[in-house]
Amino acid sequence: MTVAAVVLAAGAGSRFSGPTHKLLADLDGRPVVCHALDAVVAAGFDEVIVVDGAVELTALVPAGVTLVHNPDWAQGQAGSLRRAVAVAAAAGHEAVVVGLGDQPRVTTDAWRRVAACPSPIAVACYGTQRRNPVRLGREVWPLLPAEGDEGARTVMRGRPDLVVEVACDGEPLDVDTVEDLQRLRR
Repeated sequence: MTVAAVVLAAGAGSRFSGPTHKLLADLDGRPVVCHALDAVVAAGFDEVIVVDGAVELTALVPAGVTLVHNPDWAQGQAGSLRRAVAVAAAAGHEAVVVGLGDQPRVTTDAWRRVAACPSPIAVACYGTQRRNPVRLGREVWPLLPAEGDEGARTVMRGRPDLVVEVACDGEPLDVDTVEDLQRLRR
């Protein structure tokens, strides 16, 4: 069975008031999104798919990573997830593990642990908090929303019987604001 990783990185980052897009903001001398990409690439997936939109990421995406542009990024996360799943389906993958480009402290181990869970839906759990990454088996792809700003959360709420929590270490904080970025710098 082959598994693809998906990094969603298409949004506008409208809550981030810094001088650049949040994915391009400096964290430890590198753009935020590069930290997320390093962790997922190191996890050894069969394919890594990055979906960009509001900001062009071509120069930051490592060689061998599939970059998919979502021109409809403003319509919400569901469309980006659908585009990535379509690429994974065309490549014959049996599952995707989905994370976010603005979560620079999610570890390679978290990506691997979630990927290894055979449940139709596996979600990283940091203490008692469910966060990304989330594994979605091919059997749940038709259940994903076609529009809106939610992806797998909709399915997880509607089909809790399919969900398994996977204990993970790391810091799942999203960089949504300048203050979030400052917390990660400490």
